[in-house]
Amino acid sequence: MPDLMDTFLENRWMVQPNHANSLGTTHGGNVLKWMDEVGAMAAMRFAGRDCVTARMDQVDFKQPIPVGETALVEAYVYETGRSSVRVRLRVFREDPRSGERELTTESYSVYVAIDDDRDPVEVPALTVATDEGERLRAEALDGDNKESTS
Repeated sequence: MPDLMDTFLENRWMVQPNHANSLGTTHGGNVLKWMDEVGAMAAMRFAGRDCVTARMDQVDFKQPIPVGETALVEAYVYETGRSSVRVRLRVFREDPRSGERELTTESYSVYVAIDDDRDPVEVPALTVATDEGERLRAEALDGDNKESTS
């Protein structure tokens, strides 16, 4: 059975002028695209199948990412249903010289595993075998529950 830590992915993009809005910071549409791509990769790694986006919950943009900094997108599976895979998504602005990070954006997404005919298929149960995995899962469940009740 797939473990939460097997689904933990990070990807980085150097924010270039073609990613920016008129204020010289990353356009929100680029951030959403990057989040969706890394989230889908985490879901596919978990399910062992293609996965499609079913829902992206409220997206909170907390800070901008200026041109010249790095957008670091983090994703991991924290809960599953019959064919659905819930993924926590967080984006950080990262100074490429120092590695200093600041949370800029977060959301929760649901992906659905599909077969070759694009019909939903069952996914395995999620396991959590490490203390770090337990911590990440608890954080995701706590944050997701706050989203659901607000």
